[in-house]
Amino acid sequence: MSLDINPNGANPLEPQASLKPSSKVQVIERGAHPQNIVLDEDSAVTKAEKLERHGNLNDFPEPVAKKIKVEAPVNEVATIDGTTKSERRKGVAPIKPDPGSERDRGAAVQDDDAAEGAAHEPSQQSLDARGKRKEKSRGQNTSRNFGSSRDEVGLCSSRMNRPEFSPDQCPYGEKCKFEHDLRKYLRDWKREDLTTFGGVCPIWKANGRCNVGWKCRFVGSHMEEREASEGKKELILTENPKINQSLRPEVKSTGSGTLNDVLVQAKSDLMKRRFKTPKADSYNEWLDTQSQREPNREVDNNNREHEVKDNRARYVSTPFLPSEKRRIYFGPETPVLAPLTTQGNLPFRRLCVNLGAQLTYSEMAMSLPLIQGQKSEWALMRAHESEATPPTFKPSPTTIIKDYDNTRDLKFGAQIAANKPWQAVKTAEILTTLCPNLRLIDLNCGCPIDLVYRTGAGSALLDSHAKLDKIVRGMNAVSNNVPITVKIRMGTKDNKPTALKLVDRLVYGGQDAYMNGDGGSGVAAITLHGRSRQQRYTKSADWEYIADCAALIKRFNEKGDKLADTIHEADPRTQPTGGKVYFIGNGDCYSHVDYQRHISEANVDSVMVARGALIKPWVFEEIEKGQYLDKSSTERLALVEQFVRYGLETWGSDEIGVGTTRRFLLEWLSFAYRYVPIGILEHLPPKLQDRPPAWRGRNDLETLLGSDNYRDWIKISEMFLGPAHKDFRFEPKHKSNSYEIEAEG
Repeated sequence: MSLDINPNGANPLEPQASLKPSSKVQVIERGAHPQNIVLDEDSAVTKAEKLERHGNLNDFPEPVAKKIKVEAPVNEVATIDGTTKSERRKGVAPIKPDPGSERDRGAAVQDDDAAEGAAHEPSQQSLDARGKRKEKSRGQNTSRNFGSSRDEVGLCSSRMNRPEFSPDQCPYGEKCKFEHDLRKYLRDWKREDLTTFGGVCPIWKANGRCNVGWKCRFVGSHMEEREASEGKKELILTENPKINQSLRPEVKSTGSGTLNDVLVQAKSDLMKRRFKTPKADSYNEWLDTQSQREPNREVDNNNREHEVKDNRARYVSTPFLPSEKRRIYFGPETPVLAPLTTQGNLPFRRLCVNLGAQLTYSEMAMSLPLIQGQKSEWALMRAHESEATPPTFKPSPTTIIKDYDNTRDLKFGAQIAANKPWQAVKTAEILTTLCPNLRLIDLNCGCPIDLVYRTGAGSALLDSHAKLDKIVRGMNAVSNNVPITVKIRMGTKDNKPTALKLVDRLVYGGQDAYMNGDGGSGVAAITLHGRSRQQRYTKSADWEYIADCAALIKRFNEKGDKLADTIHEADPRTQPTGGKVYFIGNGDCYSHVDYQRHISEANVDSVMVARGALIKPWVFEEIEKGQYLDKSSTERLALVEQFVRYGLETWGSDEIGVGTTRRFLLEWLSFAYRYVPIGILEHLPPKLQDRPPAWRGRNDLETLLGSDNYRDWIKISEMFLGPAHKDFRFEPKHKSNSYEIEAEG
């Protein structure tokens, strides 16, 4: 699809309205006033919503406190060129003033705490038609309804990829509930073909054939009618002649170019408890035995050496030692994309890798569903082949990594959450067995969501240092050559950080390890989010505290072998990769300026980017080039198009795949609209915590991309995916917007 959406001044959203100025006067006005503040009252939708909720708007006068805040004068400061500009106000994005605006009205503030929890919070109980409470939905995302996007009557899979007159045998015969008549399906049940992307199927164009066959919404681009025997005409699927079939990658059922696709049989074996995990079973049995024989914790200082020797004599070593781990590397040239629930899907990670992200993680997967073979959880482990390429590595005289081979390294790692040692240990062995393309396995110890926290997983482990230590040691024991890392927060409570103590235990080992003659836990890297669980996103990340923890790690790495216990020197296989623990900081990174400042001032090895990447994915490109990039609206729309292409390749180009791609595109746009172009900011650097007042872009498309109205997000999706299915629903994690097709009339 061409990205020049206004070649003749036509509006891509409302063709009957022109984007060209209607007169020379308007051209002059636009030059004099390049930005106009979009007031809430300018939206008829907003008025209608307010009227429906509150009745007569005149009955609700504006609060006095709000009037004072709005009408308060803004201080001005002088600039070098003699002009004046307003001082930067805390929490407000510094948009350049618009002479045509009478007052500055703030846009709605989005709650990132609610957004983070929406994927896991259960829905509120509601009443059914008889006035009784409905039964609570089970599982995750129960509070969000996305409707469905399906054909009215589906096509039988025995016909999906076959010529009209040569179908496969349907195992259900006449009892099959799906359509067997191909022409009837195409005529009556399948929605019309999409005209976006020039009407050509992106999957067929990239891979040479389309894996969803006749169900594709672009099927007209890879089908034809040919003469068959007896003068009949037969519908057949075609392949792209421009793709060398001998070099074409195998087209899997879920798309091409993907890694870690677990076989159905393996998931079935997990579900039926037939999958063997000998290492985990042996280790968990040993762990149960050790839990019944806790070491003597009350050690008399006068007899300390004797007590330590006694504990070590009674200590039963693990049934086997961990395998030596693959060497990994984190450095200033390897910015990390954080594991992001919902938004951290494969197409988005692929987009970020193209823009310069060097390391990626799967969405957080729960360990128990993985052990039980649930398809939805195992789908999170899939990665794109671009994530299997080596990260950037720029060795320097001070960068000495023993036995590190960058050509064998890769970008993708898996993140899991567990509340019991046996679950984490078993999951680690299963992952390393079934997913050969894993850089590392990361244990989530920072998820603040109540549903996860109450089970003892996520940030609950921050209050259970001994349990966390057992989990990391156990995972290291069974993960073969795959390193184990952890992601933590400062603590669970505000103003009571515990991360420094936890980092000390993970790196040096706790009292139990000392009494038993063991060293540290063997953790390869630690990522610290500079907030507490209680704090969530209400305050900025504490990078001073992150720097304190980084200093502890640095001291450990500098001392190296001198820290080994002289009585029972730790085996190198129990130590982190190459004897070095990497430390990554996380929180409020939104530009290359933030990134470089954290590297130099906090002395971390690398920085993990989360919300900053959702709002501005090219932040990785800025980090690589060391400068701000003022992306035009056309360039930003190109990224949306790229995401849609990747989404269709991942989830398919049939009705279900198009609906899934639309849903995750809208999830991303619910963050991406918060980007304020660099060119209209009065102060730099931009801050992630700042919320902009309502603003108008430098052109209509830029204004559209910055809209917080869900209807505009839908319009953007329709540029590439056509009109939404009649049963499609969307409710973003931010509760301020939701979409139902009925609202469109």
